[in-house]
Amino acid sequence: MSQWMLLFPGQGAQTVGMGSDLAAGLPECRALFDEASDVLGLDLLKLCTEGPLEELTKSRNAQPAIFVVSMAARAALAHAAGVPLAVGGTAGLSSGEWAALHEAGVISFADTVRVLRARGEFMQAACEATPGGMLTLIGLPVEKAREVAAEAGLEVANLNSPLQTVLSGHADRIPAGEAAAKAAGAKRALKLNVAGAFHSTLMQPAADQLAHFIQDIEFSAPKVPVWSNVTGQLHTTPEEIRRLMVAQVVSSVRWTDCFAGLAAAGLTPGFECGPGTVLAGLAPRIVAGVPVKSIFDLASAQEAVKLIQ
Repeated sequence: MSQWMLLFPGQGAQTVGMGSDLAAGLPECRALFDEASDVLGLDLLKLCTEGPLEELTKSRNAQPAIFVVSMAARAALAHAAGVPLAVGGTAGLSSGEWAALHEAGVISFADTVRVLRARGEFMQAACEATPGGMLTLIGLPVEKAREVAAEAGLEVANLNSPLQTVLSGHADRIPAGEAAAKAAGAKRALKLNVAGAFHSTLMQPAADQLAHFIQDIEFSAPKVPVWSNVTGQLHTTPEEIRRLMVAQVVSSVRWTDCFAGLAAAGLTPGFECGPGTVLAGLAPRIVAGVPVKSIFDLASAQEAVKLIQ
């Protein structure tokens, strides 16, 4: 039997209504929401299903909520498959990397919820302290995107595909980035609706706080390979994972390298577990011929298992 890859989305994938179908349809999915609600001290399922979107979008809520929905989607995939999942490797985009670490047995479910609540709070505080923004460049090779970043005084936040790069930095530098991208020949330069300059040095206060918060959280060696956002390579020891997950807050997300590494390891098909379809959409732009299905409700789980039956 071939081994599969599991992919987990990050902040920005949240939508009101996410997870409602999963929690209503499968007791094991509802149990995940109940456990997370106990940890957080709020009704997470109600927040996911009813919103309001403004509250759900707050980093302190969005990050743990997306994680729980992702784990519920993973449970729905296992239920639909009817056999143990043959997971050969995993990766997650930004906050989704914590879901990948949980999948690999590095960190417990409850601790992941706690970490993501804290991480979201620390990042939101950093956003409020220093106004920032993010800009997606489409149609520019990575080296050209780096030149645009340098010219505009921005930083490379996400390497999403060979022709999609996200820049990050001070809010007043975003217009310069848009102008430089247009001059460089970008097909599009889209200002993102985000709270601040994620994955830039403006998030250093959040990284420092996260380092302190996770110093007493138990990390174990990965039971399956996990690709690191920071290096684009495999995670190694628990202490190195701890270090990299702090660095990740201020570092470029090397998603192109992560997905290419999973594909090069022969892991197919891929399943994106969680809200949205962003990672499945990026997949063919990075490596052609590796099927990736998005799982976000019971129907999509049933459809996805056709790849492995």
